[in-house]
Amino acid sequence: MNENVKGSAFAKIAPEIGNPVTNFPDEPRFQPAPPFGGTSFNLPLEAVLPGVTDQSEKAGALVFHALGDTGGIHGNETQNAVAAAMQDQVADADERERPRFFFHLGDIVYLSGESSQYVAQFYEPYQYYDAPIFAIPGNHDGEIAGRKDLESEPSLQGFMQNFCASLSKRLFKYRSTMTQPYCHWVLEAPFVHIIGLYSNIDGQLDRRGEQQQRDWLVERLRTVPSDKWLIVAAHHPCFSLDETHGGYVEILSAMDSAFLASDRAPDLVLAGHVHSYQRFSREFRGKTVPYIVAGAGGFANSSRSLHKLQRGLTIDRLPFMTALPTVRLESYDVMNAGFLRVTAEAQRLKVDYFSLSFDDPPIRSRHPRDSVTIVSQTAARTAR
Repeated sequence: MNENVKGSAFAKIAPEIGNPVTNFPDEPRFQPAPPFGGTSFNLPLEAVLPGVTDQSEKAGALVFHALGDTGGIHGNETQNAVAAAMQDQVADADERERPRFFFHLGDIVYLSGESSQYVAQFYEPYQYYDAPIFAIPGNHDGEIAGRKDLESEPSLQGFMQNFCASLSKRLFKYRSTMTQPYCHWVLEAPFVHIIGLYSNIDGQLDRRGEQQQRDWLVERLRTVPSDKWLIVAAHHPCFSLDETHGGYVEILSAMDSAFLASDRAPDLVLAGHVHSYQRFSREFRGKTVPYIVAGAGGFANSSRSLHKLQRGLTIDRLPFMTALPTVRLESYDVMNAGFLRVTAEAQRLKVDYFSLSFDDPPIRSRHPRDSVTIVSQTAARTAR
């Protein structure tokens, strides 16, 4: 073992400066996923929002929000400010640009996913968000290690009760529980399919030596229609240049293995976990794939508490070529909270990042602080 981590089975080796992937703990923490009692891992958006397919096709677009790392124990001012900004986009947009749902990228309840904390950390902040909220779990949602008071509450119990309920029920004022099929699952929506993964406690799809979720991912990738945009979301990022976490090599390896085995690469990869915004581009199998980290959703309640870039890293200009020759850092924000707005059209997939300062009241970016557009190969050939 590297001398920097000797005596700590859970410590990661500090990555070399400029490397967006860090080494993994010798003994990663892993909690088995809850038993699966359903019949399908797929959920059509139409089942939650009847008529959304016709509405989206008529409008020519489907819009939704995404971000992670929202719940917290340090006060809810930042989370409430981000929620209010997203609420205003839902309320003020015209029919074509109105976000239809919010896809949460994990770490909903800190510090250990307690079911008793869902009202304070989830239902109250989003009580006025007038759209469904879907989610994948983050490490804190499944974390129970060291909590004697949670010995009777299995890992992910709170998440499964609130997002994978057998029947939707009103739980707090304007929000109801969600009926997702499982903690890793597929949302089938107009123009786009979103595959949500559970990257467990330390950034693994499966326990070492196993590959159940990886094999499931291969099968799901094979079934996504070729005329749909494909987004893959996991809480832990494949790439990050922050000084605290870095990218997670085991989830990167598992994803790549599934992409190659299925002969289907995603058009966009979303993650949270790192409390900041970073957008990478990766050249993979003949296409440029954005890998976006959006983990400044509210848990980090000050600029100081956001995850900063690696100490010693000098970025004179963007894009910045990382230590991996196929991966570039295209944009970042380590000073503000923020969220994503994703627009899926037949020939175009666009991601906008909106920021909010930590001032009181917060200063909102009226226009996207960063944007990236992916154009279908058919549209690209026509444009040429």
